[in-house]
Amino acid sequence: MSYDLKIIGGTIVDGTGAPRMVGDLGIKDGKVVAMGQAPSEADKTIDATGRIVSPGFVDIHTHYDAQIMWDPMVSCSPWHGVTTIVMGNCGFSVSPTRPEHRDLIMRTLENVEGMSVDALRAGLGQEWPFETFPEYLDAVENVGCAVNTTAMIGHTALRMFVMGEEATEREGTPEEIAAQRTLVTEAIEAGALGFATSRANTHVGYEGRPVPSRLATSDEIIEIAQALGDVGGIMQATVGKGLSHDEFATIAENTGANVSWTALLAGARGPGSHRAELEKAAAIADRGLPVYPQVAVQPIQFEMSWKAPFIYEALKCFGPVSKSDLDGRKEYYADAKWRTEFKEKAGNGGKIGDRWARTEISYLPSNSALEGKNCQEYADELGLDPVDAMLDLALEADLEMRITQDVINHDRDEIDELLHDPNTVIGLSDAGAHASQLCDAKYSTEFFSTFVRNRESFTLEEGVHMLTQRPAQVFGIQDRGTLAEGGFADVVVFDADEIGHLGKRRVNDLPGGADRLVSDAKGVDAVVVNGTVIRQNGEDTVSPDTGLPGKLLRNGKG
Repeated sequence: MSYDLKIIGGTIVDGTGAPRMVGDLGIKDGKVVAMGQAPSEADKTIDATGRIVSPGFVDIHTHYDAQIMWDPMVSCSPWHGVTTIVMGNCGFSVSPTRPEHRDLIMRTLENVEGMSVDALRAGLGQEWPFETFPEYLDAVENVGCAVNTTAMIGHTALRMFVMGEEATEREGTPEEIAAQRTLVTEAIEAGALGFATSRANTHVGYEGRPVPSRLATSDEIIEIAQALGDVGGIMQATVGKGLSHDEFATIAENTGANVSWTALLAGARGPGSHRAELEKAAAIADRGLPVYPQVAVQPIQFEMSWKAPFIYEALKCFGPVSKSDLDGRKEYYADAKWRTEFKEKAGNGGKIGDRWARTEISYLPSNSALEGKNCQEYADELGLDPVDAMLDLALEADLEMRITQDVINHDRDEIDELLHDPNTVIGLSDAGAHASQLCDAKYSTEFFSTFVRNRESFTLEEGVHMLTQRPAQVFGIQDRGTLAEGGFADVVVFDADEIGHLGKRRVNDLPGGADRLVSDAKGVDAVVVNGTVIRQNGEDTVSPDTGLPGKLLRNGKG
């Protein structure tokens, strides 16, 4: 047999946690046909001597639902070795959506996911090639993708489809809840991976309204999730009032479905607060229920514009700000009474601890000399509360200012504890979301550089398993996440001594020229999806024009 691709001389780490071995991979027709010894000739050969050869990474928490329609390369996840993505997280799918609700859905994504609505309008166009969720899956399959994709139906779009704009205002009626359950069933029968929702108070949509899923009662969510017991699938949820450990346990027990929730983060309620959450998760696991908290491997760091203050929009005082235009926002920021309310929550002596000491001025065209300046230090020099200092600068710059803030999950010792817990799974890359505010698509290379290489918290075999087989198993994605003869050839070739990332940079490549943050990888030699090299030596080797090898994994299969 001749191979389409042969990867020779590498150290193979198969994703299962088994010990590494030096050998070759022979790949034919998208699958691994030889492993260890691959003696035949090949059309293309990659010399992986001195490199690690592992399964492609599985990212279970992305928001590429809209971006994939204009960017089937789903940059920049493949740059960091990701070969399979899950979309629809937190309930933010773009379908099902009726034509009359398209702009409301895009305005919701603009606010809650930090996406330019002009870019969304330009990228998705006037006539979307889908309305129902089955039609969306067909559209994704028709567009194609560089990596494998699978998607969940999202509760926010689902509620608006059934209830219209009242979805942002009230609970559902029994008839409306039944209709949502039926649509989830139909979506899963068409290939959806499962159902996703959110009750997080940080999820604020257009005009400062809560996103539709937040208006659902826990009973509504539990009832809709019964569809998973009928036809299978998984559930992903973002915690909030009335949707936490008890509800997740109930859903898992009633349906038998895996439930994964976001996110168990370090420092959410002060140092060490994650341990109480781990104890609750362990108690559920001891009951034999498949509930898995997602943890993040890096600080949740936002680069925030005062024009779109996502970090703080869940605060009551920001309700009227979110409903205001630019001039209206400036009026609030200048108002002493409003500032007092904001400082009670976020100023010195507020409830966010030392967050301003982990914040810097990242963009200030009116005074670029201050870029890179620590916000707390700057405020101290002026004898001001940091809220006053930052808002004064923002107003002077006509709000053309950004700050970069480590919001949460900044203590790496605590992250280490979360990663070591047997009930957690790595997630929350948020790739594709908050495009102008963060870029955590680099989570995989960050994990290797920080926790495998620098801190030596995990062996290479453990680290690869945590990014490949483990998330695939939790999310019911079959035949991905391991390397084995007869299995699909999703492969990453990387240098264990160099793998990492180069930080973040801002580019203007969204539709209409809108900006976003991206992160370049280092130490990643090659990325292979279904036997096709999609990236090598830091460059894409495929394009939408030449055909893309990723598959739509309906129900996590294929």
